[in-house]
Amino acid sequence: MAAKPKSRARTQPIPPKFEAGYLSRLDKRTTVANELRERYEELTNDLGGAEHLSYQQRSLVERALWLEHWLHLQERELCAGRTDGFEAGRWVQSLNALVGLFRAVGLERQSRNVTDLQTYIRRSAE
Repeated sequence: MAAKPKSRARTQPIPPKFEAGYLSRLDKRTTVANELRERYEELTNDLGGAEHLSYQQRSLVERALWLEHWLHLQERELCAGRTDGFEAGRWVQSLNALVGLFRAVGLERQSRNVTDLQTYIRRSAE
């Protein structure tokens, strides 16, 4: 019987160009998918929760995450000394676009609209 190969963190690249809904199509077993889903949760939670965001805000969040990941990949290549094909102008434009997306969805944390305990108890008793 052949030995099983050692398991490695599964990787899957994001699409080379942004595609709406790409997050839901990523293989949930991959490292990239898990990282992006965690970032999506963190970002939408900071904005008051995904359920309180408009379609436009959720769309911008998804785009921001794609762009942030792309920038991260470019920076990782630079840190590894692989400068072939790096376009500083494209990187700067992408970073500026990311800042613009973050400004559009909001840079400040928003509190969630939660019911206080007394109101919850009163409504439950009704």
